[in-house]
Amino acid sequence: MAAAAETVVSQAEPEVLLAGHGITKRFGSVVANDDVSVELRPGRILALLGENGAGKSTLVNVLFGLHRPDAGQVVIADENVELSSPHDAIARGVGMVHQHFQLVPPMSVVRNIVLGAEPRKLGMIDVAQARRRVMELADRFGLHVDPDAAVEDLPVGAQQRVEILKALYRDARVLIADEPTAVLTPQETDHLLGVLRGLTDQGVGIVFITHKLREVMAAADDIVVLREGRVVGTTTPAQTSEAALAELMVGRAVDLHGDRFESGATGVGSAVSTAAAPSDEEPTAEAGERPVVLDIAGLCTDDDRGQRAVDELSLAVSAGEIVGVAGVEGNGQRELVEAITGLRHATAGTVSISDRDASGARPRQVTVIGVGHIPEDRAKHGLIGSYSVADNSVLNRYFRRPFAAGGMLRRDRIDSHARDVVATFDVRTPDVDSPADSLSGGNKQKLIVGREFSDDIDLLIAAQPTRGIDIGAIEFIWRRIRERRDEGTAVLLVSAELDEVLALSDRVAVMYEGRIVATVDPRTATREEIGLLMAGAAPGAASPAADG
Repeated sequence: MAAAAETVVSQAEPEVLLAGHGITKRFGSVVANDDVSVELRPGRILALLGENGAGKSTLVNVLFGLHRPDAGQVVIADENVELSSPHDAIARGVGMVHQHFQLVPPMSVVRNIVLGAEPRKLGMIDVAQARRRVMELADRFGLHVDPDAAVEDLPVGAQQRVEILKALYRDARVLIADEPTAVLTPQETDHLLGVLRGLTDQGVGIVFITHKLREVMAAADDIVVLREGRVVGTTTPAQTSEAALAELMVGRAVDLHGDRFESGATGVGSAVSTAAAPSDEEPTAEAGERPVVLDIAGLCTDDDRGQRAVDELSLAVSAGEIVGVAGVEGNGQRELVEAITGLRHATAGTVSISDRDASGARPRQVTVIGVGHIPEDRAKHGLIGSYSVADNSVLNRYFRRPFAAGGMLRRDRIDSHARDVVATFDVRTPDVDSPADSLSGGNKQKLIVGREFSDDIDLLIAAQPTRGIDIGAIEFIWRRIRERRDEGTAVLLVSAELDEVLALSDRVAVMYEGRIVATVDPRTATREEIGLLMAGAAPGAASPAADG
């Protein structure tokens, strides 16, 4: 039996590896794709850009056989095809590298790669042949990984390479890469982009879905921008700029000026960095001269499996500064935020907020102390979807004056407050009585920001504040975070987007395996130096730690 599924392609080199012509896809009354046409040619990287809800995922799901189009034609290797499932696409040489890895953690690299397409000998899986084939592919494409290692023991970047090898093992001529750099360090990202370019040198075509404009400009040959389900622009990196791409995505000019740091110094330049960046005005006092608002000492806490997630962590944030926490996801950032905000029990250490002991405090007590919290999971911890916009606008203080008196809610005060939040924070909603679930992701996030910022807070905990929202909303939220900092609020920013951390922070604390391994000055540190720290390199391998 062959080592991989046979690829159904024409003998001659096709002019078009993968295309969608006039693709239309509806879900009920929602038109997700409206007459969309794209083409991928051999040896090229086609970047798909667009805000959330622009139709990118629907389009690639049609091209990969996960959805059937209501109108239009899918073309693979110059042939019109009808795909009834991903199996049909895979058999024709189309592979997909998912944002969330489709791997079996306890199994070895080899067994993950050949799963479902195992070579056999005398009715048994021929592990030796599978291993040889995997090693040949790894050497050919520069995707080096230990074939015998358990996937669960590999770093994220190596798991990404396993995903790519899975597709190449099945003779993929097309790779659809869905947000492939979302959880990678800068070094891993650069390596992956180099790997993708190496694949195109051997004729593979790549559909690259990302929201990071810096990566698009660095890696793409062709760019297609979608907005509201339609193609609004087709261009190349040589013919455009990040500002122009951002405008195509949003439909209006996005402020790219006023960046605190030169992009060449920090590498800032993702979709996040297209938002208005911090002002050039330097703080009037050093952090050490301002009162400490958040003081964490020796904090320890466990994750949901009972494993140590935060390990004797100490960190201080002063009034009027933003301290960003950088790190690859899964290194204790979530547990740190939950321990500070009362959502998780700390096993050791102390948390002090405005000179008050908040160790072991419950979420309501933390709020009363004067803490605003933009949670990582807005659906789970930020909003109650079935409640109205008005009720969600006071979710953290409905029991306090002026929203309650004598044990009774004052609906007039709540509704008036909600209208102020909606107007001030540009929450797009028909009225304040609409359920929060009816809002888009960006408007849900702005509602949370408006609620937290309209309270009298000394400390803001912002966890992934712009995750999953469009550039316009990012720009708005960044501006509001900086305004609170300038008014004297202490801000702890936790974000998986290194570009966001670099652009907003006054200091950057790098977190690895539950500890702060270094604190650096974002005005002088580079992405590469911080990336090494995020990957566990000793602080001496990067720039010296900043004071504080």
